Amino acid sequence: MVKRLVIANQKGGVAKTTTAVNLAASLGQFGKKVLLIDLDPQANATSGIGIDKTQVYKSIYDALIGNESLEFIVRDTPSQGVRVAPANLSLVGAEIELVNSNRREFRLIDSFNKNNYINQYDFVIIDTPPSLGLITVNAFTAAESVLIPMQCEYYALEGLAQLYKTIQLVRQKSNPSLYIEGLLFSMVDPRANLTVQVMDEVKKILKDKVYETVIPRNIRLAEAPSFGKPIATYDKNSKGAEAYEKLAKEFLARHSDVPSPLAGEGGQRPDEGPPHPVAAAATPSPAGGEGIINEEVQIS
Repeated sequence: MVKRLVIANQKGGVAKTTTAVNLAASLGQFGKKVLLIDLDPQANATSGIGIDKTQVYKSIYDALIGNESLEFIVRDTPSQGVRVAPANLSLVGAEIELVNSNRREFRLIDSFNKNNYINQYDFVIIDTPPSLGLITVNAFTAAESVLIPMQCEYYALEGLAQLYKTIQLVRQKSNPSLYIEGLLFSMVDPRANLTVQVMDEVKKILKDKVYETVIPRNIRLAEAPSFGKPIATYDKNSKGAEAYEKLAKEFLARHSDVPSPLAGEGGQRPDEGPPHPVAAAATPSPAGGEGIINEEVQIS
């Protein structure tokens, strides 16, 4: 059964798109069939996987608003095993257009469910914009799990609590099976004392939710998107390529014998345990109203 993973963090510049593109490409090299969905209007995942975003005329926007079936916007990419549902600037207007629409939080999952097209893939990886708006909520509603790239900074800890709160709201409202896949330290410089301190603190709190693989600061990783190539294609011998290959292996190991997750009490995975301390203050009270965007986490 296809596994759907969203890569999210409302803080920008934490390697969300870099992780989406390179994890997808690495999984493809291991023989997996991957659909990369670009939900960021900047369309960096689209260009990063090798598609000229200026030549994208039908995009994920058309699937979200119902103009086009998902299967007709998906494109082949130069990366083995990877196809992409591209983005373009039209996506900027999607949140405004959908805000008063029926099932506004379910548009992406509805596009998945209209036919069996999505089931040909082993993994669907969804890249999200740096916000907790309606587009990101659609991604959470359509996904099984969330992978959180995080820089080792103080403000990142605060952002983690807010992100967890949004995930809890989605569990209550639209996707009780959603769980946290894990946290990935990105852009790591082990020479910095703050980096080590933050990593140690987060590991104490999240324990086995933290991936052993860390993504280093690496100039070749920074250069690869400008050539429209994943790092494994741009420079397979770089430290960045080695890190994402290791991440893909660790990701596959975690999923080697894990069935599609079922919701436990309150929408948690049965093995997930209670909410972790870093997000305890962010756990929402039982919600009412008509939708997630009416809660304290505003969609704007």
